Amino acid sequence: MDIITKVRNKERLGRKEGELLYSLDLYTLGELADEIRQEKHGKKSYFNINRHINPTNVCADVCKFCAYSATRKNPHQYTLTHEQILDIATTSIQRGAKELHIVSAHNAKDGVEWYMGAFRKIKEKFPHIHIKSMTAAEVDFLARYYGYSYDEILDMMIENGVDSMPGGGAEIFDEAVREYLCKGKVTSDQWLEIHEKWHKRGKESNTTMLFGHVETRAHRIDHMLRLRDLQDKTGGFNAFIPLVYQKENNYLKNCNFPSGQEILKTYAIARILLDNIPNIKAYWATSTINLALIAQEFGANDLDGTIEKEAIQSAAGAKSANGMELDDFISLIKNSGFVPVERDSVYNELKVYA
Repeated sequence: MDIITKVRNKERLGRKEGELLYSLDLYTLGELADEIRQEKHGKKSYFNINRHINPTNVCADVCKFCAYSATRKNPHQYTLTHEQILDIATTSIQRGAKELHIVSAHNAKDGVEWYMGAFRKIKEKFPHIHIKSMTAAEVDFLARYYGYSYDEILDMMIENGVDSMPGGGAEIFDEAVREYLCKGKVTSDQWLEIHEKWHKRGKESNTTMLFGHVETRAHRIDHMLRLRDLQDKTGGFNAFIPLVYQKENNYLKNCNFPSGQEILKTYAIARILLDNIPNIKAYWATSTINLALIAQEFGANDLDGTIEKEAIQSAAGAKSANGMELDDFISLIKNSGFVPVERDSVYNELKVYA
């Protein structure tokens, strides 16, 4: 039986078959992925009204792909106070934000209370707001640096108001690649362990894969299949986000930066392989909005959100520093032939812009 027939028969593909998908032409892959997308979501494309807050760029870890950390090329260190974070949250919520996506560098100068206190103060003032925060890399950093267990950090997050976890820090799971990219950071097994513990607490999270740097196609397939295995156990991932590597202002050299076709193939293959993760997100901050809109035809059913402000990807060259206006976002989705659907952070539909 050929691989196209297996996909259409909904047979699960293994590692070698996953790698073989890349040999299919772009339009065949797109057709296969779109059939799955249409069955799951029809023509709906999800987004949320969110605000990204990056409270510090002071980082104890060293990642070659990072342009955000102030300890590397960026000499301008900053750390926001709780009051500054709360002011940003207040302004964004008044403008309609329903989610605060809070991701920091690994700041060894401020302690666990700086992280947890920020969440607590936001939730005390805005109990309805959804806080998505603390990547598995941040959880691992706090546990390592301050002598806590993963369980203790995760429980503190819940106690202080964190509702869901973002998927950052996954990068590529292959340990040889991680040794080169981000030596000393959370390992692949630790990343998976942290998300498994989070899911067992009844909480949901995103998952990511950073691609387009020094990894191979085989590394990407391995990464996706490890996520699929954990999702079989926990069911806690609500979206997979293939993050396109941003190449400016960092220490990675000789990267095989992907073409638009390679990026679209990767979205499509993710939709085919990850049969148990409901949503594939084309995060426009890394793919560009134009490619994200095209990705809707290649399996992606989510474009993330309005963002409002963003510092990590834009430091490496992404055009996302000031987010996107809601009306523009809706119009772009409609004009691409899809139905914009505002969602909450765990994919409950809030408003359909038919």
